[in-house]
Amino acid sequence: MDSHQLSGNTMSLDEQLTLVVLTQDRPAFLRRTLQYYSTLPARVLVLDSSQRTNSDIAALFAQVSYLHLPQFAECALQSMIAHGVEQVTTPFMALISDEDFLVHDGLVQSVDFLAAQPAYGLCHGYCLMYQAHGDKVEYLRRDKKVLEDYASDDAAERVLSFLNQYIPPFYAVTRTSLLRQWFAALPQGISGELQEYGHAFFLLASAKARILPIPYGVRERDHRFCDQQTNLLKKLGSTAPEAMVERQQFASFLASLETGLERLSVPARVELAVSGYAALRACLDEQRSLGLTSIVSSRWNDVFSPADRQFGPRQFVEMPFYNQAFFDVLNQIEFLIHAMPAGQLQLEALEGVWVQQALLLRTHVNDNPETIANRLWDAMALNIFNPHIVEPLATLMARQDDPQEAGLMSRWLERLTSVNREDHRVRFDRMPSGRLLQWLDARKPSPADVQAISSHIAAQGAAPQFLILLLDLADDMRKLQVTLDSLVEGHCKAFKVVVLTTGEPPSTTSAQNTLHFVRVTKNSWVEKINQAVQQSSCNWVLLAEVGDEFTPGGLLRASLELQAAPQCRAVFADEIQRLSGGALTHVMRPGFNLDLLQSNPSQMSRHWLLRRDVLLDAGGYSADFAQALEFELLLRVIEQGGMGWLAHLDEPLLVCAAPTSEDNPQQRLALTRHLNNRGYKAQVIAATPGTWRIDYRHSQRPLVSIVLSCADDLAELQRCLASVTLRTRYVSYEVLLADNHSQSPEMVEWLARQEKGRVRVVRTEARLSKAALINTVAAQAKGEYLILLSADSEVTGPNWIDALLNHAMRPEVGVVGAKLIDRQGNVSQAGLILGLNGGVGSAFVGETRDAAGYLQRLLLDQSYSAVSDACLMVRKQLFDSVGGLDQKQFAEAFADVDLCLKLGQAGYLTVWTPQVQVIHPGTLPTAPSALAALRGKWADAFAHDLAYNKNLTLTGEGFTLGQACGSTWAQLLPQ
Repeated sequence: MDSHQLSGNTMSLDEQLTLVVLTQDRPAFLRRTLQYYSTLPARVLVLDSSQRTNSDIAALFAQVSYLHLPQFAECALQSMIAHGVEQVTTPFMALISDEDFLVHDGLVQSVDFLAAQPAYGLCHGYCLMYQAHGDKVEYLRRDKKVLEDYASDDAAERVLSFLNQYIPPFYAVTRTSLLRQWFAALPQGISGELQEYGHAFFLLASAKARILPIPYGVRERDHRFCDQQTNLLKKLGSTAPEAMVERQQFASFLASLETGLERLSVPARVELAVSGYAALRACLDEQRSLGLTSIVSSRWNDVFSPADRQFGPRQFVEMPFYNQAFFDVLNQIEFLIHAMPAGQLQLEALEGVWVQQALLLRTHVNDNPETIANRLWDAMALNIFNPHIVEPLATLMARQDDPQEAGLMSRWLERLTSVNREDHRVRFDRMPSGRLLQWLDARKPSPADVQAISSHIAAQGAAPQFLILLLDLADDMRKLQVTLDSLVEGHCKAFKVVVLTTGEPPSTTSAQNTLHFVRVTKNSWVEKINQAVQQSSCNWVLLAEVGDEFTPGGLLRASLELQAAPQCRAVFADEIQRLSGGALTHVMRPGFNLDLLQSNPSQMSRHWLLRRDVLLDAGGYSADFAQALEFELLLRVIEQGGMGWLAHLDEPLLVCAAPTSEDNPQQRLALTRHLNNRGYKAQVIAATPGTWRIDYRHSQRPLVSIVLSCADDLAELQRCLASVTLRTRYVSYEVLLADNHSQSPEMVEWLARQEKGRVRVVRTEARLSKAALINTVAAQAKGEYLILLSADSEVTGPNWIDALLNHAMRPEVGVVGAKLIDRQGNVSQAGLILGLNGGVGSAFVGETRDAAGYLQRLLLDQSYSAVSDACLMVRKQLFDSVGGLDQKQFAEAFADVDLCLKLGQAGYLTVWTPQVQVIHPGTLPTAPSALAALRGKWADAFAHDLAYNKNLTLTGEGFTLGQACGSTWAQLLPQ
């Protein structure tokens, strides 16, 4: 039959074939797919359901017709295709997803076959799948060898034969008339899975089908528009009554269509459709025709060499992919995949590459032509598809003596610039790393600011001197140079550097030199650090690693702040971290937070500036804790001098590698020892890798009084009380139902029945404000600890009181709050942030129950400035000592926040714990006058909530980077 493919077909391809491209909100994919088909002389019709038009992209390609169809954006693919099919005027068409590559020759051969064989309705070949990564493309076999010709004159036989070895025909070259019939008849509201089944059933019932033994397509693994085999298998096999009814109704619909099944009765056609369900389900279940097996991985890392393809252990030589002609096609496709990246997985990997390349392109004050050229080649080794690297290298090579290689580089540049690619720098600037680099650049102080701050520091005398200890335990001089370059280019020169290296020092130095090399071994480096600190005349010490980069203004800012606060014992700053792939993330830490330090030492104990005398008084670094060096030392500093004058600097000091998320036994040991020294027999439990949860294991079981205010909603109150009485494992508690002079007969009658067991009803003679009511009831509480619980709260776990007491019984803690979740399991409140969105707000609202949050703060015990009285525990003696709730200024709103701030002012911590989860809507009061009073009373706390960070935005959901402004440097100087 193949010999007849070309007979009688004299029409040009653009007269015969229209490619209908389906796209939505993916301009990079659209640009790439139009570039790929721009060399095929066929018509191209784009159906774009994006909210914003991409007509500017379509206009780059002459053969493209473009339809912007935002009305089909919401799950209306069927309607969009039906609309598009009506616009097609050629006899044949192929639907194309914007991420896939249909082989040009495969399309041509399919058109020629159909033109020569009028009894056939569709034709295609075999497909591979691909997965694009940052530095490679992985190919996977999808289609297995099947019967390739469905030529029976019996339509029923064709249908069952095809479904028994199903290869999806959605992207096949198909007669336009057939698709027009199908989409015109297809009812609205049919599930995608049944649409896919019906598409195949209708086409095979209407005409013959051919699968040519040729490569036809290279399709993305995570495709969107079709082939959802897992869902299709589930849909076809579901025994739910509604699913069975749906399938039966759809079978009746298929039986009603005009196809080649007219010789069968309608009941027989229905039976055929039902039999087809079983045939396709068996085919998919047994993986007769479809699979997903990796067969080759291709890397293209050298301009001067072809792509390096690594074949898997098993090859399927019966498939038509193993020939040079197809590998040449793959070269073209791979080039576009790399030169015009689009997929999320690929872009996530490239983000880190683009960061490194952007940094390598920056010049330094001590640069020379050789260092610039070396960095260009380093950047080229990361990714050869960046024309902003290739262009200067081509220019450089043109000046050298190898015209052949220079010509290859020049031609490579021409190839990169010949495609209609978006400048990747534009996309990079929109990525988190790109925005962060822009933020850092905008953060740099101006020359005038540097001069003013430096002059101020000099005029005050006794400027801080920094001893920077650089660990070079891998003998990496390249990384050392990176760190030294950053120090040379920084605006603070009041430092000395000691490099502790396992390699041969490049020169002989002494402790008096600004740069001093000390030879160490894997066993002696901690001892050598302590010796360096003892010998130094500097008054501040910082431990870092080679490869860490100092920000231009970080040490200058530290100098200014430390000079004004000589009482400071230790200071930690913010930092920018490099993830494993090279992408950047910001770590904007809160003020000193004992619980977060203990919960997440990997993030909270790094790169502290320690006053040299404090470090020495604490005994220096301990070689027994080499894997938790700074954390263990900080714990001893706290044991020795408490938490006073441990400060935080809202300024990134370093750009450094992110810590690994893994369990660190030395952290656990250091924390356990520290807690023992504080008098606890605590158990330190791994929370997530690298983080910890502490069970303080208090021996006392004090009485707890739960103050539950009666709301107007009786059902709500009943649900809350039931959750307490039925789900609480802790036995030593009482419930005080605060009856605020209820008038409802149902409420009065119900309350009368509650006076039993642990429950007491406290009645008022008149209606009181919320704060006054709680104060009145708290005065009658017998418990040593109070829990303020809102009537619209619902306890979820049996150990909630134990978890609150775990922190509340610590002498340094005043208030403990809970994690609030809504009934859908999403976070509704997770601690309160002062100033967020102009008032008091909660970050992370809407995150899933188990989400980690910024710096894993949704999973870890930590301090906040305030928590909500939806569920709040406080020691009764402390509650009384500050006068309880302020019932004058905050009678109906924000008395809980005021209580936390009063106790904070008295030196007590407010701890938030995710170990207590309470169902609550999380809504905060709308009370402008009370909020204004709160802001007025606690102006400093609102100006800078120490549980937050000045570099983070106070709008939206919080914990996102705010706007950088270099002009803020001038504000640091005393006015």
